[in-house]
Amino acid sequence: MVLLGKLITELGIKTKAERFYKLFQSELHEVQNHCERIHHTKLHEGEDWHDTETVKHWTYVIGDEVHTCYESIEEVDEENKKMTWKVFGGDIGKHYKVFKLILEVSDKADGTAAVKWTIEYEKINKDIEPPNGWMEYLGKCTRDIDANLSKVRAARKN
Repeated sequence: MVLLGKLITELGIKTKAERFYKLFQSELHEVQNHCERIHHTKLHEGEDWHDTETVKHWTYVIGDEVHTCYESIEEVDEENKKMTWKVFGGDIGKHYKVFKLILEVSDKADGTAAVKWTIEYEKINKDIEPPNGWMEYLGKCTRDIDANLSKVRAARKN
């Protein structure tokens, strides 16, 4: 019976890696303005969106269902443009003992960039499905964010 798992997806983006990473690293409260699948975010505990002691509450849509969860930053590696979040409570807590979300953003040699999302999880029992819906959700959010950040960049050039 396998309860531990890891899912990984990597997507190419038009936005520079530094800009995409900055949205999550220092402008996390703005993510809901770039991705239609995120309905609401708010501080649950703490006053700084980017402090590791702060807990945020998220309301989001996967498939056709509205879900909620809490999240806190577990690790920030600015040099490698990598962040790790602990996701818990709400709908996540009903299915998983452990749920970590890892973002890595990197520039490519051809001038483009890539976003790599990893989910590390532990199911509460063998009957729980892997969080495949989350991978689709992260892919759609990444495309929404990339499109919005690209529009902003293009508008600044004009």
